[in-house]
Amino acid sequence: MTRVHAFTNDALGEHDAVELARQVADREVSPAELALAATERAARIEGELNAVVATYDQPRTSDRDGGVFAGVPTYVKDNVELAGLPTQNGSDAYTGAPAKKDGLFTQQLLSTGVTVIGKSRLPEFGFNASTEYMAADAVRNPWHTDHSVGASSGGSAALVAAGVVPIAHANDGGGSIRIPAACAGLVGLKPSRGRFVDSEATRALPLNIIGEGVVTRSVRDTAAFFAGAERHHRNPALAPVGHVTGPAQRRLRVGVLLDSPTGAAIDDATRAAVERTAALLEKAGHVVEPAKAPVGEQFAADFLQYWAMLADLVTSTGRLNLDKTWDGTKADGLTRGLKAHHRRAPHRTPAALLRLRKVRRTYADWLTEHDVVLSPVLAHTAPRIGHLSPAQPFDQLLERLLNYVSFTPLHNVSGAPAISVPAGLSPEGLPVGVHLSGAHGDERTLLELAYLLEAEQPFARIQD
Repeated sequence: MTRVHAFTNDALGEHDAVELARQVADREVSPAELALAATERAARIEGELNAVVATYDQPRTSDRDGGVFAGVPTYVKDNVELAGLPTQNGSDAYTGAPAKKDGLFTQQLLSTGVTVIGKSRLPEFGFNASTEYMAADAVRNPWHTDHSVGASSGGSAALVAAGVVPIAHANDGGGSIRIPAACAGLVGLKPSRGRFVDSEATRALPLNIIGEGVVTRSVRDTAAFFAGAERHHRNPALAPVGHVTGPAQRRLRVGVLLDSPTGAAIDDATRAAVERTAALLEKAGHVVEPAKAPVGEQFAADFLQYWAMLADLVTSTGRLNLDKTWDGTKADGLTRGLKAHHRRAPHRTPAALLRLRKVRRTYADWLTEHDVVLSPVLAHTAPRIGHLSPAQPFDQLLERLLNYVSFTPLHNVSGAPAISVPAGLSPEGLPVGVHLSGAHGDERTLLELAYLLEAEQPFARIQD
């Protein structure tokens, strides 16, 4: 097993973002020192992890001294607009020009006071569950470089897990915050629909399945991000998350879901992690009971139809909406395969969309039976590089993806929040995450339970 990390005795040390922001506020360290340390750490491990796609000539510092993460270095995922850097979306099919201004969500992210070093890699348009490419090297998992770090926020997850930065931007259209968090031993909370400012691309979707957020090494960093981002924008239709600082004393009904909605087999390490976590929650006084998935194979088929429609839409409008250099023949095998899948039966899309729009009510009814549902994030631990390569035959790759990503898309369609929390290592030394699902607008309960799990089952450290 090859483990790679950048932790060392520099200005960043082993601190999380909350502690680094405190040190900046108390003038124990400067933003410039932290940015230099992050830049040097990235340079040391980039050749092995391939997680960075673009950097500023000089780190982009914030003028927001009051931001919750003022002076803390970070990376922004390369599918949102960041002024001065191109938005490439992980694709070789076009050459993006530098963005003229920050995107709508980027402004909310920057409001927390972070220093931006550059942009992190993702698979083409975020469609894959592994950050891999047709010809270029994959983004590798710092816990075991022969394995995937998940996707689509794989570059961000690799950088945070390896210690380059303590927090990085991520977004989630089918599990893309939670999947890499599970693969890399991180905390990843997909927010409720409407919690944060939507990106420009998201606003054009017929069904908004994308949530913005971050991946972190500590629960308190994720909690602080949600509290800090609310200072920039708070949706009055949702109860505020506020600043969650620890577990609550409430006794909850926790449903335990171990059967995949798609019927995919769950590997032993993942099942054991969920069962251990259920026992911890029961020991803490919560009522733990079995749960059944509220959706099944029809949902999976409908989500695939929508996913394929998005690939068709992106590739068909590339010259208009991305760049005039767009060349669809250079799109990767997964993108082209999804487009072809949609073109074979486009008439199925309206009915699929209609059923998907009803899932929010189905999910809400499900959450009347439980306060929270515990499940796997993924059906198995991070696969080896190549298992989910876009160069694989499309039918084989699609089958593997559906058997891997079977728990997370429900929350993108329903708009509900869900969090991936580290739950130990597999016998092979790969991180395993567990998944907590909550009611729409109730990120607070998920964070409170995540604090409890962090205290009772301390997260494994890559540097140990």
